[in-house]
Amino acid sequence: MSVIYDRVALIGLGLIAGSMAHAMRDGGLAREIVGYARSAETRDIAREIGLCDEVFDSAAEAVKGADLVVLAVPVGAMGDVAAEIAPHLKPGATVTDVGSVKQSVIDAVAPHLPEGVHFIPGHPLAGTEHSGPRSGFAGLFRNRWWLLTPLPDSDEAAVQRLTGLIVAIGAKSDRMDPAHHDLVLAVTSHAPHLIAYTMVGVADHLRRVTDEEVIQYSAAGFRDFTRIAASDPTMWRDVFLHNKEATLDILGRFTEELFMLQRAIRMGDGQQLFDYFTRTRAIRRGIIEAGQDTNAPDFGRSGETKAAKE
Repeated sequence: MSVIYDRVALIGLGLIAGSMAHAMRDGGLAREIVGYARSAETRDIAREIGLCDEVFDSAAEAVKGADLVVLAVPVGAMGDVAAEIAPHLKPGATVTDVGSVKQSVIDAVAPHLPEGVHFIPGHPLAGTEHSGPRSGFAGLFRNRWWLLTPLPDSDEAAVQRLTGLIVAIGAKSDRMDPAHHDLVLAVTSHAPHLIAYTMVGVADHLRRVTDEEVIQYSAAGFRDFTRIAASDPTMWRDVFLHNKEATLDILGRFTEELFMLQRAIRMGDGQQLFDYFTRTRAIRRGIIEAGQDTNAPDFGRSGETKAAKE
């Protein structure tokens, strides 16, 4: 592989940015990778493990001379960071982000960026329940989708260059309208996360079942809920506050479906339950056929992270 960007600045040094750094270094895709994180502790760890070629103490310093700037901070912080770095961006630079919500990020970031800087919002559909600068690994994006939501006036050459980087680090790229992205992610990610948080919260509050029983006898379904609910709380707080309409729409539909299933159980309507579960089972088959998960025992998850890192 060849160099795609001379200097890449990572603003935020958690799982996604860290994995990008590892993947770009492994592939020789950037001549220099620099970074910044709000927390001094995170910056110190990033320096200790050599995550970047240089870690700066301010975002403004980090973006100077960068061809690509990646905003990898919580969605609620995007606007403030954009305002801080805007005067220091190199003419012709590309700015992208990795936020799970797109329309609110566009509204927060775009007004701050100067003429001649290319803003191409993005969202890699990859992650684990781990966070922080030590959590990243080069294989995180392998065979995962990385959605881009270019603006109407986005420079096509800049979009193609960013797409080239995404593909080079192992992901599959697609483009989507920002509002449609937010609706799709409300279905596939945001609402499921909220439901997982809720189910774990129910277990926490159900006094007839002890904490020890919940932990000791946790079945696979509940274990998956806890895995999802272990995700970064700041990130998910911001996701729900910034994708409010789409998430509430999907949760309303979820509630209607739940009431229907409650009635079927109460009435002993086994046929309705069987038919419903048969239809929904097909979605799981489709996910496996698309290569977005595995049908190995225990969903393949006992060795999932190890395999991805290899």
